[in-house]
Amino acid sequence: MDPLWNNIFRKKHDEDSLAYFLNNLPMFAELNGRELNVLEKMVHVRNYGVSEVVFEEGDPGTGMYMIRSGGVSILAKNQQGTDDELALLGPGDFFGETTLTAPAPRSATARTTEQTELIGLFRADLLEMVERQPTLTSRILIGLTRIVSERLQTASQEIRNLNKLIGEQLPTEIVET
Repeated sequence: MDPLWNNIFRKKHDEDSLAYFLNNLPMFAELNGRELNVLEKMVHVRNYGVSEVVFEEGDPGTGMYMIRSGGVSILAKNQQGTDDELALLGPGDFFGETTLTAPAPRSATARTTEQTELIGLFRADLLEMVERQPTLTSRILIGLTRIVSERLQTASQEIRNLNKLIGEQLPTEIVET
């Protein structure tokens, strides 16, 4: 075959595919090829410029985002009304997963730090998928539940460590009260 036509008809390398990216995220790692292809059609690719707001603290939460390229800063307003950076996320990280199943206002602002490609998975699409693909939806939700549980356990341990540290630094009379 002529090299020109060979390049046109050549399949995308697996590593470049959206399904490959999704399969490398912990919540989708257990999905098979067919399930990944369905998921690939369900998600939404979004491109953002530098310093663009993905969502603001207080906005209605509608789903989660996965970072395919670029970076996102997670910010929350402090008592003075300025933004504190809670996390700096990069490729392979994800955020907003708690609003995928339970609608709630966003607890922080997400802002890009550079040109960024995000993959969105939204509650409306997941609810629609329950009717058409209940087994796949269950597998996705089990994967998400595992990740949320791991994050909750980590946060609980960090709170215990902070409480222990604060208790050690407080004067004895305050700790005993």
